Amino acid sequence: MATTLKDVAARAGVSRSAVSRTFTDGASVSDKMRRRVEKAATELGYSPNALASSLTTGRTKLIGLVSNNFHNPIFLEVFDRFTRALQDQGLRPLLVNLTDETDPANSVRMLRQYSVDGVVVASSTLPPGFARAFRDAGVPVVHAFGRTSSAPQVHIVGIDNVECGRMAARSLMQRGYKKVGFLGGPEVATSTQDRYRGFVDELSSHPEIEVTHSFATAYSFEAGRREMQRLLQGDPAEAYFCGDDVLSIGALSAVQEGNLSVPGDIGIIGLNDMEMAGWESVNLTTIRQPIEQIVSSSIELILAMLSDPDRYPEARIFACKIIERGTLRPLEN
Repeated sequence: MATTLKDVAARAGVSRSAVSRTFTDGASVSDKMRRRVEKAATELGYSPNALASSLTTGRTKLIGLVSNNFHNPIFLEVFDRFTRALQDQGLRPLLVNLTDETDPANSVRMLRQYSVDGVVVASSTLPPGFARAFRDAGVPVVHAFGRTSSAPQVHIVGIDNVECGRMAARSLMQRGYKKVGFLGGPEVATSTQDRYRGFVDELSSHPEIEVTHSFATAYSFEAGRREMQRLLQGDPAEAYFCGDDVLSIGALSAVQEGNLSVPGDIGIIGLNDMEMAGWESVNLTTIRQPIEQIVSSSIELILAMLSDPDRYPEARIFACKIIERGTLRPLEN
């Protein structure tokens, strides 16, 4: 049978309440008592029951980790970093898949059933209303990879997607491309809209450059591949900003299947710098998104909100940089 709190109390020669206080964060207990109880617990192989503890403290230490794009390999890294960072803080991640979910009320209802202490919405495609729905329900929330705002209604941590579009446009211009295209993710995604806006705005003062645009149905390899196959049936651009690494790799596959070369016939630049982008067989020129900083900053804000739920919302935006590899022609001198 499992060792109980009563067993530990008997071994240590103390009351059950003393054992309970020892394993309750913030509870008052002397160092001598703590050492005595912990020694008995170690000898008996006792571990405190997290669910029982939550009944005492009113805190489950559960943090909902919400996303909707599980087809994109970049989120393997995102989830890995989030789950490990939360666990390092003594919190327990509850992973929630919102693929195809359109009603934020359903998500709020589900997570409240688990009595989560807070929520991280980790998505660049879920609309801002999802994070606001948690806020309106009184649940501390941070929108990681969310749309930047000068007056955020919830905490936002991410990048300036408009500026990333501008960076991609400048990079293509510097290489002398005269016919360029934007191949984005889903048109309804705010990340797609902002990357597209920055891209076309930067090129709007250069009438000598022809600009086209199209959108894939999802941020996925297959969607990028299908959209590039469609473009190759017409009059393709000289180079594309694909708006995402996994779209870029799908597009790269379609170009190669069409017996064309990258960057000889068509150039490609992506966004994210996921691990696969650096593989020798891919070698993708891309814009690096600082995922580690975004994750750590999101966790910092969630921890702060657990202590101060009324903390005023802020936007933390991190700079990106271009990673030069082999899918664009060399820079012109």
